[in-house]
Amino acid sequence: MPIASAKNKCSRTWLSGCLARYSSPFQSLFLCLIVVFCCSAESHAAAGASGVNGAGLSLFWLIPFAGLLLSIALVPLLAGEFWHNHFGKIAAFWTLAIIAPLLVVYGGSIAAYELLHTVLLEYIPFIILIFALYTISGGVYVGGNLHGSPVTNTVLLIVGWALASFIGTTGASMVMIRPVLRANDGRIHNAHVIVFFIFIVSNVGGALTPLGDPPLFLGFLNGVDFFWPIRFMFAPTIIVTAILLCAFFLLDSYLYRKEGHSKPDPTPDSPVRLYGLVNIPLLVTLAIAVILSGVDFQLGIVTIYSVDIKTTGLLRDGVLILLALASLALTPARCRQSNEFNWLPCVEVAKLFLAIFITIIPVIAMLKSGGSGPMGGLLRLVTGPDGAPDNFMYFWLVGGLSSFLDNAPTYLIFFNAAGGDAENLMSALGNTLLAISAGAVFMGANTYIGNAPNFLVKNIAEQSGVKMPSFFGYMAWSAVFLVPCFAVISLLYFT
Repeated sequence: MPIASAKNKCSRTWLSGCLARYSSPFQSLFLCLIVVFCCSAESHAAAGASGVNGAGLSLFWLIPFAGLLLSIALVPLLAGEFWHNHFGKIAAFWTLAIIAPLLVVYGGSIAAYELLHTVLLEYIPFIILIFALYTISGGVYVGGNLHGSPVTNTVLLIVGWALASFIGTTGASMVMIRPVLRANDGRIHNAHVIVFFIFIVSNVGGALTPLGDPPLFLGFLNGVDFFWPIRFMFAPTIIVTAILLCAFFLLDSYLYRKEGHSKPDPTPDSPVRLYGLVNIPLLVTLAIAVILSGVDFQLGIVTIYSVDIKTTGLLRDGVLILLALASLALTPARCRQSNEFNWLPCVEVAKLFLAIFITIIPVIAMLKSGGSGPMGGLLRLVTGPDGAPDNFMYFWLVGGLSSFLDNAPTYLIFFNAAGGDAENLMSALGNTLLAISAGAVFMGANTYIGNAPNFLVKNIAEQSGVKMPSFFGYMAWSAVFLVPCFAVISLLYFT
């Protein structure tokens, strides 16, 4: 679709319509905050004096969290249309299933503190970053078309991999998936290209910065230095990526030769051009804002119902929102139209992660109660006989659960299982943090549901006519190509 003729003007009417129509990602948050403030009315001063005592909880408190994750994993596969129409209601059900017991058992003050602490310090910064990256990257359109030869496809995967750590795996997937699909729409065999795209661009490529993948941003919010991933995960990421790229090139070359001829190409080759360039400086500014928010400028804190919020974090979130709005206002409308940009993925992430962050509250509390608490059995699985962390088990357990339960909450669970102290995890327990981070980011690629972009890329590919593997068929691909990579990493770093 031609872009050059699009007028690069700010359309106030269009922007207002977007904000009015797509405010739904935040409706659940507003409702949650209303409940929280009503509950906290009984005692503002007492709120936050003490949170939930995890040692006194039973494993029944895990049911809403487990139910939510199972719903996310299974309902889209078993009843896709029902999930598409009602995922918000399902998320709300499990959210209320944890809020109601918190209110009844602990009262309004403690419940309000726990909910506000989670929403204000973790959920809001998390979802603002996702919203900003999704919005700005969605305004970048790669026009033109290349021929999907093995060399071209490998280069496209490398470009997507490089982008992922700076505009997020979701952003890189959105920018690159359609150029990759156009390049290969004349190929007889093309499903394998999308499978490796999910491996490399939608997952492994996000391992080098907190902007790349949600688990690493959660670590950043909990005190992990912004540059820690690129210092400590660079070598494992390069190893996994190199193995996958070599395997892809060999496989694609074999299939390319085997085809002998191509289908009629519906999108003939044409010069590649980049549109929506106004978003490039916006993305750079976003990265700078996130990096600076991790620096202690001694700007003070803002306290809301005993929850202390750093002013630097508030400034970062405000800048990210302004950057996203600037992208909506300044990007030519046809860039987003050509990208088939829509808000459904962002809405889904906003609603589901609000539920995840709230239902995970008792899980974190139990982990903080230590080995004698209700989740002592899980902690013993990742602890050696001498009491030191078993990094091999951390890597495979985090990775195994990230494959099916979404890698962001899994990271958060095991980050706290390892003590939750970012300073200690970056120093004395650096290899443990590496095991947790690598397991979450890398193994989110094992299934369609391990990381948010996986299913998005699958759906876009199928809409374009690519016959993608089934859920278990995709797992067969990951077993053949990904698991050996992870075995190499575990032998090199965690044994």
